[in-house]
Amino acid sequence: MGFMDKLGGNIANGLMGNLSQIDNDELMKDYGEYIMNGETIQIGFKMIRDIMIITDKRIIEIDKQGATGQKMRINSINLDSVIHVTAETSGFGADDSEITITYITSPYFKVSGGVSLAEKTFEFPKSFDIKYLYRLLQETAYENHERINR
Repeated sequence: MGFMDKLGGNIANGLMGNLSQIDNDELMKDYGEYIMNGETIQIGFKMIRDIMIITDKRIIEIDKQGATGQKMRINSINLDSVIHVTAETSGFGADDSEITITYITSPYFKVSGGVSLAEKTFEFPKSFDIKYLYRLLQETAYENHERINR
């Protein structure tokens, strides 16, 4: 079972606070030009101004910048390149929760000289329970690790 099959509607049950789910039609209307041919939006969220879209192929982060939010930085992480996931739960006080994804950035997963890696941290409000999302991303990372190292 793939990441998106496991995700289903269950993640929406854990989202509270500043994170809110956005309708897929609205996401397609506003951000459809960033969706690849043949790619399907599975679920998306808004956190104040920033957007996180999970498709059947990747995680898309849209970082709105500036006073008006018209300037945007779009970053994509292919789900099949995610190889490691860490989580940091919120503590006492104003701490947020975080999920950090380590992913392969080199064009070939199997190369003799090693691969290039990058990390991306997603911050969630204290009220968001990250355990379910962490588990799904970790399962994806494990499956990718097994596939790459066959």
